[in-house]
Amino acid sequence: MQILIKNATSNARSNPELAERQSSLAKRLGTKHRVRMPYELRMNFCKKCKRFIVPGFTSRVRVGSSSVKSIRITCGFCNHTYRKIIKKQNPKGQ
Repeated sequence: MQILIKNATSNARSNPELAERQSSLAKRLGTKHRVRMPYELRMNFCKKCKRFIVPGFTSRVRVGSSSVKSIRITCGFCNHTYRKIIKKQNPKGQ
């Protein structure tokens, strides 16, 4: 799975169809053999449309400006935005 996702990331700009095919093969391998995909690989898929996204090419990555430090990722296919929390805030008294 890791090799397929790595190749899909490198092929995303030059050949998007091949990248999509490689990522779907990686997902199918995991489901066939009942192996959970690691988090580092899972975050390359949209949570809504389940398509393969490459940060900066098929998705936008922005840093949140609120008090909770987070990264906002917007899918380039379905425009779904989701956040990943970077660091949790400690209460001020502790």
